[in-house]
Amino acid sequence: MCPELFRIPFTQLTVKGFGLMLVIGFLAAVYVIRRLSRNITPDPNMITNASLYSLIAGVVGARVFYVIHYFDLFKNNLTRVFAIWEGGLELLGGVLAAVLVIAFYLRRHKLPARRYLDILAVGLMLALAFGRIGCFLNGCCFGKPSDLPWAVRFPYHSYAYTSQVEPNPARNRLQPQLKLPDDYFDAGFLKPFDKLSPEQKEMVTAGPYRCLPVHPTQLYSSANALVLTVLLYLFWKRSQNALQPKAAPKPLTRPGSTFALMFILYGFTRFFIEFIRDDNPFEYGWWTIYKGGTVSQNICIYMVVTGIVLMFAFSRMPIDNPLPVRRPQKRT
Repeated sequence: MCPELFRIPFTQLTVKGFGLMLVIGFLAAVYVIRRLSRNITPDPNMITNASLYSLIAGVVGARVFYVIHYFDLFKNNLTRVFAIWEGGLELLGGVLAAVLVIAFYLRRHKLPARRYLDILAVGLMLALAFGRIGCFLNGCCFGKPSDLPWAVRFPYHSYAYTSQVEPNPARNRLQPQLKLPDDYFDAGFLKPFDKLSPEQKEMVTAGPYRCLPVHPTQLYSSANALVLTVLLYLFWKRSQNALQPKAAPKPLTRPGSTFALMFILYGFTRFFIEFIRDDNPFEYGWWTIYKGGTVSQNICIYMVVTGIVLMFAFSRMPIDNPLPVRRPQKRT
């Protein structure tokens, strides 16, 4: 865990690990999307513009999703909703918002939307792979306690540590996983590390009160996103080959199929990763399909269903032809 990587010299500004990985993921996604779309777009700048809009929408969507999910943290001080630098983004909300904005952008500019969405699916998964590394550096999206050899311990006062030393009724946990003496708390809140005595600091860093080892679910999610990036790219290449004039017809190769497959694969894999995460509360609302599952698990079910419906719908649509690409004129 390393939420702040370094401080910029001669300033009070710090470079956050989560933010840096988001930027790297965004730049990697834009590069891949521009490369894959070079034969279907008349102007590569359209891809850059769409990517910038999706980045803004993604940050806003991720923040809105987090605020709705944890509204109790903001209801007494609504101005904190805008304090993104304090942390609090949910990537699933960001992905959904980015997809909606890009779909609107493509439709408005009358671009071959399904072809772009196929390429976007590859870029989104690549960006997500970097984003989840940012989650690991930030300490959010943590997993359940585990005795596996690769389980990790987060520091005192991290998200995982705070969760372990407090009851969590939202996850049907009425007793803390790690019982601390009362003198580690002040007015019901965990004391800051610098307020602990030297003996207490030793206890929470190397003694019996240090954080329980947990699944590094952030790294699981990053690896999952990277594998899905490769699978979606191979599926997209298969679709491109099948659309060649003399190619034999193959099932599930119409434009839009890769985008639909992203919903199915990500929804399916994220659903099972949620079983070993320990941060999201269980949901029992009227809209829940999976009673007692987390909000993400229920959204994942909707994602899989949406992907299947889109796959069927796209397979029955006519092929949208790419726009003519402007090639630079050779000088004579």
